[in-house]
Amino acid sequence: MGNLSTPISVQKLQTALHAKAKAEAGYRFYALYDKIYREDVLAHAYAQCRSNRGAPGVDRQDFAAVEAYGVQRWLGELALALRQESYRPEPIRRVFIPKANGKLRPLGISTLRDRVCMTAAMLMLEPIFEADLPSEQYAYRPGRNAQQAVIEVEERLHRGQTDVVDADLADYFGSIPHAELMLSLARRIVDRRVLHLIQMWLECPAEETD
Repeated sequence: MGNLSTPISVQKLQTALHAKAKAEAGYRFYALYDKIYREDVLAHAYAQCRSNRGAPGVDRQDFAAVEAYGVQRWLGELALALRQESYRPEPIRRVFIPKANGKLRPLGISTLRDRVCMTAAMLMLEPIFEADLPSEQYAYRPGRNAQQAVIEVEERLHRGQTDVVDADLADYFGSIPHAELMLSLARRIVDRRVLHLIQMWLECPAEETD
């Protein structure tokens, strides 16, 4: 997510979560929710979203509007809503992007408020689930890229591992069964408030506003 460096305080928290998950494969985390609305975590989540830019959601609020309002004030109100458990996500704005083959690809755009909240949750969850992933998995992982995957494939070919499966999953993320996803999360997370957050995001309706 851009070239932002993670603040030391957030790094320490992520390192502790990862170390605990790595040391105890069966450990289930029960006190994560309050870390999502920590001031440093939300501030870093906002900075990451800001660096990614992106279009506004259904409320049409953009970064310029947030900065005119006051970022600290805006983040403070989000933290309060999370702490009081009054936070509710907005519907997802759906737009259609033309593909090279002439078809349209649907794209869901969350509001800035929801994106910041999701990013804060990701900052806490990613170190935990990273501990469970095999070393040869490269997709959608921090610090890993396609070039590294190609190098590993070459090394395996040189070792005589020549069987290859070529697969392309259509609409993978849009077709993940939510119930099974929540069960997978619950394998590591027992904090009901975190699970409720994720469930709300999964159930967000989409609105075609354009």
